[in-house]
Amino acid sequence: MNTFGTLFRITTWGESHGKAIGVVVDGCPAGLEIDEKDIQKELDKRAPGQSEVMSPRKETDRVEILSGIFEGMTTGTPISMIIYNKDADSSKYEKIRYLLRPGHADFSYQAKYGHRDYRGGGRSSARETAARVAAGAIAKKLLEFHEIKIIAYVKELAGIKSSRMDYSQIYGNNVRCPDKNAAKKMEKAILKAKNEGDSVGGICEIIAMNVPAGLGKPIYSKLESDLGSAILGINAVKGIEFGMGFELARMRGSQSNDEFIVKNNKIATKTNHHGGILGGISTGMPIIMRAVVKPASSILKKQKTVNYKTMKREIISVEGRHDPATIVRFPPIAEAMVAIVLADHMLMAGRINPDKMG
Repeated sequence: MNTFGTLFRITTWGESHGKAIGVVVDGCPAGLEIDEKDIQKELDKRAPGQSEVMSPRKETDRVEILSGIFEGMTTGTPISMIIYNKDADSSKYEKIRYLLRPGHADFSYQAKYGHRDYRGGGRSSARETAARVAAGAIAKKLLEFHEIKIIAYVKELAGIKSSRMDYSQIYGNNVRCPDKNAAKKMEKAILKAKNEGDSVGGICEIIAMNVPAGLGKPIYSKLESDLGSAILGINAVKGIEFGMGFELARMRGSQSNDEFIVKNNKIATKTNHHGGILGGISTGMPIIMRAVVKPASSILKKQKTVNYKTMKREIISVEGRHDPATIVRFPPIAEAMVAIVLADHMLMAGRINPDKMG
């Protein structure tokens, strides 16, 4: 499936080394003020080539709106956006076209389809996530009217943990970390791995604030399951948790339960171990989730693999322009996907008029 969402739906298309990538957003109400600058602002956060810890591929990721927005305002019809691939270099992939890259989707795609675009992974490449960020920019604008804000950042990288939470620092360093001291250590760890022909992984934390209580369904289409699907659908994610997450396994019920209180004439909880969702429905507390992003699979270090044409084992070294730590470009993608889910659930709950802004 290339479509995600129920009422607020996105369909992405395109491959890493194709002519372009893009997205069609359906279900956005008419009357939302937005232009290419709003979308470009989000895309710039994710674009490659910004530092030594990112892929040197030079893509400006300039978005072009093809439909659905007229005179700076949505019309209620499908919004189509395109981003042209300007700096694709497929030459490095010709000599390894039949070699299954360890850690990649080469084998699973070949097993499923029997024919695939081997250039940079084709559709399985993280290049596709630029289209999600473009769609997420629209969802973010919708949520702004309800003062819902989403922040994502690198909480841990290569075993180095951030201890300070200064959100103003997130885009003030190359690793998207809210702790500038930890950020320096993280950058050194990335460059060390890169110089050794290797890569590192980490943990991204995502927080959604001012989400109203009552979003989500009680059994199927729970808010947790939809958010989980959105984040797990991003390349390289291998684990997810909400609130205290796996730490809950080491707590007692008397410790993990969040006591209810009255704050500003509203019911809230004294603590937020549940991460803003109970029974699949939002509680009004901040939604907190964390995603494990594995080390980048494309590495120069030599590894053993199989040539699926000759069925013989060979040595592979994946050359090209790759991210030594994909997690540093992960936060804007995570923010986009969370925004898409929340916008969808706001529409389903009737919190946003599906026809027009009001």
